[in-house]
Amino acid sequence: MNRILLLEDDLSLIDGLSYLLKRQGFESDIARTVKEANIIWRDGKYDLLILDVSLPDGSGFEVCQKVRQVSKVPIIFLTASEEEMNIVTGLDIGGDDYITKPFKLGVLVSRINALLRRAKNFGTADTEIISNGIKVLLLQGQVYKDGQLLDLTAAEYRLLCLFMQNPNIILSKEKILDKLWDGEGNYVDDNTLAVYIRRLRMKIENSPGDPQMLLTVRGMGYKWNVLN
Repeated sequence: MNRILLLEDDLSLIDGLSYLLKRQGFESDIARTVKEANIIWRDGKYDLLILDVSLPDGSGFEVCQKVRQVSKVPIIFLTASEEEMNIVTGLDIGGDDYITKPFKLGVLVSRINALLRRAKNFGTADTEIISNGIKVLLLQGQVYKDGQLLDLTAAEYRLLCLFMQNPNIILSKEKILDKLWDGEGNYVDDNTLAVYIRRLRMKIENSPGDPQMLLTVRGMGYKWNVLN
């Protein structure tokens, strides 16, 4: 049974989500503050986190940042805000998905199952990907370039894995978004994807302004170019 940590301070929403998760076969623990979430997270092992952004003593972003120091566990943010900056921030610090309140419970279940499937697939696939002097350790969620550990966000890590697992294949923007956000990530537009691509190039390319590995194919998308 998959265990989920829910960080939410709205009692009515807590009741609804707890009932929903139980009916779907999930075991859930509830935290109503950032402080509670940090304590519960340390004491338990979870397969997925659902974090509200606005809380009485802080933000779910703070919990995400602490968790990402030690774990790649899937994280979904809940928020009443539709500000694009918050959305980008949540993904950039390591969130895997983002749902704006109010939302349909069926959509949340779909997102949860998609992230759990993706996490399982990472665990059962090959344990390493190596290309162009870059090594990805899938089980550890770590990336090395020429032996040096790279500091990648969760979004950058997923992008790199997707490209390296599809060498010399042009991936359209639509396919990239569908693979990374399962076709539900309407908040992720072309401009946001371009930001992620640019930041990833800054970390993996020797000359980010003249990329040799992660190429833009004008009018078609992007591809991972395997160098000789």
